[in-house]
Amino acid sequence: MKHIKTIAFDADDTLWVNEPIFTKTRLQFETILSKYFEIDNNLEHQLYEVELKNLRLFGYGIKGFMLSMIESAIELTQHKISGADIQNVINLGKEMLTHPVEVLPGIQENLEWLKDNYQLIVITKGDLWDQETKIARSGLADYFDHIEIVSEKNASTYRSILDRYQISPSDFLMIGNSLKSDILPVCEIGGHAIHIPFHDTWVHEKIDKHTIGDFSFYELDSIADLKAYLNKK
Repeated sequence: MKHIKTIAFDADDTLWVNEPIFTKTRLQFETILSKYFEIDNNLEHQLYEVELKNLRLFGYGIKGFMLSMIESAIELTQHKISGADIQNVINLGKEMLTHPVEVLPGIQENLEWLKDNYQLIVITKGDLWDQETKIARSGLADYFDHIEIVSEKNASTYRSILDRYQISPSDFLMIGNSLKSDILPVCEIGGHAIHIPFHDTWVHEKIDKHTIGDFSFYELDSIADLKAYLNKK
């Protein structure tokens, strides 16, 4: 780790809380639909299938999630859902978009130290407006030299970002909670990665660890362990 010059952070569920907001909203969505039919364990899967189908149209983020909830509600109630309850679903999305940004413990302390020793970047995917406002409301923007909001996080995306800032993969470290988006694509291009798991992860970001192959990366229990880990290496 002594040769690392640039450290990039994922944002959602790495810098601040994100997925629990979606989880809470899904439960509220179930409550709205419960007046139309008996809710079972398949509802979350059915909603995810609609989200997955819509990703190529809406991309990642709250707005796409809200539209997918509306589409699911119409389909699952066989067009019987009321206009008032459609409005209730829209209100859930609005609440998500204005939800306070809860920075995770230890993040600010680590960024204070890191900014004097490394070039720092945020690399996050999702809706441009939503991600921009969360970064601004988090109070963390000034710690970062660059902020990249992308539509997808894969090897090609990371190569493009590193090329733009003339960063060698061997000098680059990515930190995030998603093996699929934050870790494996960086390993694929020859960079370094630290996985810090988060207790609540969207099913789309989950992968079978048996599919990881020969990629090598590091895993920490908490961001609180990062400074000691970098200094040790």
